[in-house]
Amino acid sequence: MNKSLLMVVVAITLSACSMNPKSAVKQSDLQHHRFVLVSVDGTPVSASQGRVPEIQFGQDMHVSGKMCNGFFGKGELQNNVLTVKGMGATRMLCADQHLNQWDQVIGQVLNKGASVSLNHNTLVLSEGQHTLVYTLKDLMN
Repeated sequence: MNKSLLMVVVAITLSACSMNPKSAVKQSDLQHHRFVLVSVDGTPVSASQGRVPEIQFGQDMHVSGKMCNGFFGKGELQNNVLTVKGMGATRMLCADQHLNQWDQVIGQVLNKGASVSLNHNTLVLSEGQHTLVYTLKDLMN
């Protein structure tokens, strides 16, 4: 009977730890994954003129993606904060005002350092007044 009770306690403890929303996001959780943008500050995102806003994480935390413009840089992830200092970007103007606005938002969020959470297939980047919600959409399964 004691062994059964011990097993139940261990199982509950382990499951509680795995459901902790404050668990640390690791580089390996992001690397080699692509996420598409679902919302910015509560505003739903739809593909505009064939553009699907996204963010990708490559080897050694190379971060790249697109809103209206493409962006790229070397990311650093520490204590659930993702920072991309000196991020490069293309410089076009899009007909979609949201995409133009969101170019500024992603630059600001990543440059200042975004709090990162990853729950199931949902990635959330937040900094100050901005929150970007992405969903996992790898190019290959």
